[in-house]
Amino acid sequence: MHISEGVLSAPVLVAGGVLAAGGVGLGLRRMTPDKIPAVALLSSTFFVASLIHVPLGPASVHLVLNGLTGLVLGWMAFPALLVGLALQAVLFQFGGLTTLGVNTCIMAAPAVAVSYLFQPFAGSLNRILVFVSGALCGALALLTSSVLIALCLVFTGRHFLEVAQLTVAAHVPIMVIEGMLSGFTVLFLRKVKPEILGAAADVISPA
Repeated sequence: MHISEGVLSAPVLVAGGVLAAGGVGLGLRRMTPDKIPAVALLSSTFFVASLIHVPLGPASVHLVLNGLTGLVLGWMAFPALLVGLALQAVLFQFGGLTTLGVNTCIMAAPAVAVSYLFQPFAGSLNRILVFVSGALCGALALLTSSVLIALCLVFTGRHFLEVAQLTVAAHVPIMVIEGMLSGFTVLFLRKVKPEILGAAADVISPA
């Protein structure tokens, strides 16, 4: 899901950088000292999970767990994912530094969006509702990210249309896997550490 260097047009790169800067700024404003461990944990989880990937043209297919990250962190998903992406770009040449802003938006914006939709249900006493909300959170975040990749490619040039369609289609099976994994993870967290699912409750809306 990392877009590589030299693929996107300058306007897309600039727009992605500006939006990412805004999201990271909002996330940092809400990152109190007691929330830093959760941010570090989710950033590390994303870093490890997305190391195993299958290259697909200018992007790649892999687990992202951005839905789970957004559900727990809210707006703090922006700085958490930015750190993971920056380390991957520097250490493993996944993505790139010029595309860091775009890649951050592609993964963090859907994470914040699903936190608005599903965070209120994550703390429910109904285990089925908790699992379903976690699963939808993971699947829809990944779906939205793949669509955003496709849009970035299409806005760069119409010749990327076929690659954009392939990118979305290739992520469909990953959506199912990520949805199930996120659902079971949220269900587990609801049982052993329910307070962590409320960590984003005060950060999913701008101050």
